[in-house]
Formats: sequence, C-alpha cells, structure tokens
Amino acid sequence: MRILLTKLKLIGDALLITPTVHAIRERFPDAAIVVVVRKGTEGILEGCTAIDRVLTAAAPEGKRRGRLNWLDDLKLIIELRKKRFDYAFELSDGDRGRWICALARAKVRSTNAGVLPLNFFWRRVFKSTSTFGWLRMHRVEKDFLTVAHEIDLAGTPPPLCFERSRTVASQVSTEAGEKCVVFNPGSRLPEKLWPEDRWIALGRELAVRGNRIVVNTGPAADEIALGSRIADAIGTSAISTKSAMTWAQLAHLLYSAKLLVTVDTAAMHLAAACQCPTVALFGLVPAGQWRPWKSPSRVLTALGEWGEITAEAARQERPIELVTTEAVLAAISELETATTAHGEAAQR
Repeated sequence: MRILLTKLKLIGDALLITPTVHAIRERFPDAAIVVVVRKGTEGILEGCTAIDRVLTAAAPEGKRRGRLNWLDDLKLIIELRKKRFDYAFELSDGDRGRWICALARAKVRSTNAGVLPLNFFWRRVFKSTSTFGWLRMHRVEKDFLTVAHEIDLAGTPPPLCFERSRTVASQVSTEAGEKCVVFNPGSRLPEKLWPEDRWIALGRELAVRGNRIVVNTGPAADEIALGSRIADAIGTSAISTKSAMTWAQLAHLLYSAKLLVTVDTAAMHLAAACQCPTVALFGLVPAGQWRPWKSPSRVLTALGEWGEITAEAARQERPIELVTTEAVLAAISELETATTAHGEAAQR
C-alpha cells in the first residue's frame, strides 16, 4: 500500500501529523508513507521514523518564493505521479495541497469538507470526503479522523513523535545540564507575545528557586534580541541560545528539561513530542485545537477553550496580556506536583 499525506502549513502543523502517521504504520506495517510539507518545515519531521520519505512544496508567501519555484513544484508532481499512490490525503484544507493530491494520480483522493465545503470542481476530484465538524476538536484528531474515514485506523491518535534516538546534543544542552527550565518567548505573530517584563519576573523567581534557565529563540533577529535581553535581565542563572537550534538539538534539550514555558509555537508541540512538561500561554488561538497533545501540560488563556471572547478579553488589544506572572507560577507549581505524583505512582 502506498499512502500520500499533504500538510502545507506551518512547522507545528507538520509535527501534528505524526500521530496519524504512526497509526497508519501500526495498522499497515508494510505501507510506503510519503509526506509533503511546506519547504522549511521538513526538519521537525526528522524524528518520525514511521515516514518513509518527506518531500517539500515551495512556500507560498512573498520573499520565500523564487521565480523558478514553479519548476521545483513541477518536479515534485512528476515524482509523485511515478509512485502511483493507492491513497492521497489532503490535510491542509487549501487549494495547493488539493492540486498536489489531484495531480499525484492516486487511486483514492480524500479530504475533509465538514468546516470548509468544497466547490463543484473539488467535489469531482475528491470522491472520498469526510464531513465531520472539527472546530471543537484538536487538530491531531482532525487529521486522524480524516484519514480514518477512508482507511481503518484503530483506537485514538497516539502522542506526537520525535524519537530520542534522532536528537542531537548541542553546546546549549551541555551548558544547561539536566533539569533546566526552558523559556520560548518569541513568535512571528505579535498577538502571541507575552510581555517581556513578565518573562523577566518569572525567570528571576524561578532562578531564586534554584533553577537553571535557557531562553530559546527562533532564527529571526528580533527573537534573538528578545531572548538575549530576557536572559541578561534574569542574571547569571540564565543563558540564551542566541540563535536558532536545529529541531533535533532543541528536542535533545527538551528531553532532559524539567519544564518548558512557552507561547503557542512549534516548540510547544515539539515539547509534547518529547513528553517535556509544558506551561503554554495562548492569545487569540483556540487552545482546545492547539494545546499540547497527550503530554503533561497546563494551558493559560484569556479566552475560552475554543476561542470564545470574554468581555475582559474583548477590551484588550492583546488578550494574552491578561495572563499574569502569578498565574504562570501557580500553573508551574501545579504541574510539578502532578508530574511528581505521576512519577511516584509509576515506580510503585
């Protein structure tokens, strides 16, 4: 059996397909599984050995596209057509992914139309279409059920995956040591940012409690500068990565860390894949759809679980600013207690 999955979205979205991939592999051990993701997101899938091959389509937006990107996409389509897939699943809910599935010459093309209905043309292309609504379910469940509509997948989606054997040690991991606390304050979206002074206050309090803190940053210059300012203001107990680590290096750090505190980013999902306890801070994004999947976590949001706007949040330009430092400290204490209790129960 040859199966194609397309997910042409952001980095975290790519990682969210790994439970579905593992469910397919468990159900069909000999299946050939190919995944197509947006160029630049493929690195986070290096830890998923259930995927036979990861291919990339050109990123759709602005500066990331070159004049000859169409040629790369043409080569991608030619390669996919040679494989003669039995199934092609479009999980992006977008026309670019639909075109890839349409041109891949699969025997069965399948997608979901429960929230975003298909027009007449796409209904002709995708003869297998699930119609369940997914606005009040996690995106992992949405992908899983879209595939399970056509092929038999037992049970529920497993956890996210980045296998420990695929991680890579780094200088940051060596310097941080075991059981550090990782901060991930940066995001390309301003509405996801928690105030810088609260990161500093949180870090100073955790440092007083004897914690070593690593401030992780993405590759953007403003994120690197933010991480350096936060680490410097916390003091000698904190270090900044000063540049983006590879996903394999960050996974190595998260496997040994005692805690991640983060805004809603791909690092949050990678921590879930590594089973690193996480306190996640959400702004306008529905936490129910994107929260850490099947891992120890606490979520703090100014909105309802599914993005319901409260009266207080409606008065805020950035609702995430309603999340206080005290609330984060309380969530950390609660999570540490729960994690310790779970560990002790497992040893009995």
